[in-house]
Amino acid sequence: MSDKNSIYYEFGVSPVINAAGTKTRIGGSLIRPEAVEAMREAAESFAVLSDLQSRASRLISELTGAEAGYVTSGAGAGLMLAGAAVLARDDFSAMSRLPETAGIVDEIVMARTHRTEYDHAFRAAGAEIVDVGTNDYHLGTGSTNVEPWELEQAITEETAAVGYIEKSYTQPELSVVTDIAHEHDTPVIVDAAAELPPRRNFSRFIEQGADLVVFSGGKAIRGPQTTGIVAGRQDLIESIALQNLDMHIAGEIWNPPELLDDVDLSNGVPRQGIGRPLKVGKEELIGLLRALELFLEEDQDEQRQRWLRRAEYLDGELSEIDGLDSRIEHTEESIAPEVVVAIDADVVGSTAIEITRTLQKADPRVFLGSDRLHREELVLNPMCLKDDQVDHVLDRIITAINAEYDATATEFMA
Repeated sequence: MSDKNSIYYEFGVSPVINAAGTKTRIGGSLIRPEAVEAMREAAESFAVLSDLQSRASRLISELTGAEAGYVTSGAGAGLMLAGAAVLARDDFSAMSRLPETAGIVDEIVMARTHRTEYDHAFRAAGAEIVDVGTNDYHLGTGSTNVEPWELEQAITEETAAVGYIEKSYTQPELSVVTDIAHEHDTPVIVDAAAELPPRRNFSRFIEQGADLVVFSGGKAIRGPQTTGIVAGRQDLIESIALQNLDMHIAGEIWNPPELLDDVDLSNGVPRQGIGRPLKVGKEELIGLLRALELFLEEDQDEQRQRWLRRAEYLDGELSEIDGLDSRIEHTEESIAPEVVVAIDADVVGSTAIEITRTLQKADPRVFLGSDRLHREELVLNPMCLKDDQVDHVLDRIITAINAEYDATATEFMA
């Protein structure tokens, strides 16, 4: 349980008990203590940021099978820099003009059902999104959202890339998209921000032909919240680096890092790029590198079992309450098991929205998943819950609906 000694109370802010999962708006995940200590040590001295990025690139390459990698200030920044890379490539003049794209190939083709608020990152780099397909599959017509020929038809001489959002339900399969795109020498950018674990996803999208893949560093990896990872082609990672690194430097004294060994700098260095405001500090770089090492070492089966035990306990207790119909949703493809609780408002006297609002106004605040409120369902994700918070979440839900409940119920034990 959060206690009254929380640093947030010192600044007049109520802390949050997180039963919603790795949501950015409530801080992502809990950074690993070892990563915090590494950041503290990094804060006591200096390093060349491009050297750190080169070291990160080697590690990301080893993890993913990609040619190179880069650390960004969050997955959203990774998408923006990926967009800038496919627009400018190795053209210093184009880099200096973004997001102005006159005379630059600037279209990114996306399936209509892959469009989210996050593709704003592509548009911020200067790209124009070209929609293809329909949402017929989600309307239950039996047809698919995007046929392969629609993607192929949409790729023209003005196409800089194809954008793809990786989820278990997205269509078409990534390998189908990359095959079509590569026939036209067009790169594919994959947004896989929340697709870890399983660990195999680090390499799966590269193996399926993705040219750039973006992950969050502040979710399951449990690195600094303001970090992201881009893995992919060497030339595109180089473009990202050139548009993100501090380029306020005299070319005569600059020693380009290993990451930029293939870049032709005979005519000087590029100007400060569009990604310059998205810098990553030495502390965050070191913190993410340490968190990545630990993510690779941890027993993910054991981790999933811990999450499942929390989910099973919550499901068992909530199932005993009139007006709540609880179930666990858990598949091989899911990141973590989730407890889905259908609310019968006529019985409990409150809607799912009202219950969620009540919990968010508590002290400490309690956040549940809100993606299914329109279905009158609450979602409890155990990923970011601590064992000593499980019973508090249960108690807050029970209090919010004024339910009669057996107070002698078994206390959760990890």
